[in-house]
Amino acid sequence: MREVLPDLLHWWRAGVPVGMATVARTWHSAPRRPGATLLVGPDGSAVGSVSGGCVEAAVYELCREVVADATPRSVRFGVSDDDALAAGLTCGGTVELYVERVDRESFPQLDLVAAEVAAGRPVAVATCVDGPPGRRGRRIVLDAEGRHGSLGDPAVDAAVAAEARALLRAGRSGVVRPRPAGEELSVLVVAAPAPARMLVFGAVDFAAAVAHAGRFLGYRVTVCDARPVFATPQRFPGAHEVVVDWPHRYLAAEAAAGRVDARTVVCVLTHDARFDVPVLRHALDLPLAYVGAMGSRRTAEDRRRRLREAGVTEAALARLHAPIGLDLGGQTPEETAVSIAAEIVAVRRGGGGAPLSRLAGRIHAGAPAPR
Repeated sequence: MREVLPDLLHWWRAGVPVGMATVARTWHSAPRRPGATLLVGPDGSAVGSVSGGCVEAAVYELCREVVADATPRSVRFGVSDDDALAAGLTCGGTVELYVERVDRESFPQLDLVAAEVAAGRPVAVATCVDGPPGRRGRRIVLDAEGRHGSLGDPAVDAAVAAEARALLRAGRSGVVRPRPAGEELSVLVVAAPAPARMLVFGAVDFAAAVAHAGRFLGYRVTVCDARPVFATPQRFPGAHEVVVDWPHRYLAAEAAAGRVDARTVVCVLTHDARFDVPVLRHALDLPLAYVGAMGSRRTAEDRRRRLREAGVTEAALARLHAPIGLDLGGQTPEETAVSIAAEIVAVRRGGGGAPLSRLAGRIHAGAPAPR
C-alpha cells in the first residue's frame, strides 16, 4: 500500500470512490508479495501492480465493477485457472486478491494511516475479507497509540489486533484466521513497518551513490563521518540525514536508543583503520542484517587482523562482507553501488547472486500450491 498511498489519499480527500485490489496470498512463483496493491481511480487511471503485469487487465475490470456495485470480493488467479491464463498469468504462480471499493465511508482511518507512514512510524491495516454477515469489509487500523475502528465486537477486535501486531512486528503482510468465540474469520493484514535503516559510514564519493541505491531499495539512509568538511547534506542528496560524528560513537548511541534492529544494514566505506575498526567491532557485535566494508583485498585482510586483535571472534568476522559487494565488474561509484545493493538483497533474501539463466527451479520462492 505504501507505494500507492499518495494517489489513494488524493482521491479519498476529494471524496471520490476508488477500486483497490490487494494481494492477500500467493503460491509458487507469483511475482508480487502480499500487500501489493493496484488502484483504479475515478478517471480510469491505474496505479500500482498486483502481478507484475500478468493479470492487471482482468483485475482492472474487477476494480471498476466493485466501485459500481460496492460489493467486495476475493478472487484467485493461477496456472490451473483457464481465465487467468487467458488474462496472462504465465509466471507459473497463483495469486489471491481482495478487491474492494475505498472511499471516506468505507475507510475513514485512511488519513491516520497516511500520517503514520509519512512519519516513518509502523502501522497495520486489518480488513475482514471473509466472515459472518456484517463483518466483511470492516477494518481496524493499528498504530503505536492503539487500535482504530472495529469489526463489530470487542472480543473479535482484540483477537484480530493480536494477530495483526504480530505480523507488523515481523514486517509481513498476509491473511490471518483468528477464532474469537468460535467465529471463522479471514483477515487481510497489510503491514507498513517503519523503514529499515541503512547506515553508510564514510563521506567518500562512493557513499553518495550507495545512499541513492539504499533509498531506491526503501531504506532510510544515514551518512555519517567525523569530518564536517566532507559530511554535508549538499554532497549526499540521496541520504535522509547526514551526521557529523565518529562512526563507532554514532552507532553505539543509535543501538542504545533502540534505533537499529535486525533489518539494519551497515556499509563502511572509509577503508581507513582509524574509522573502520572501531565501528566494525561494534557492528559485528549487533544482530544486524548486513555488515560490509570497502577496500582492497590487502586492506580487508589487514582489517580482519586488526579486528581479531581487538577481540572480534571468528564467528563474528564470518558475518563481515569485505571486500563489499558482488563481482559485477563495476568501476564507477554508481556501478559499485549497484554491486553493494545486489549483495544486500542477496543476503537479505537468501539469494546466491548467480545469473538466473544458469539456474533451474522457481524464480520467486513461495508457498505450496493451494488445493
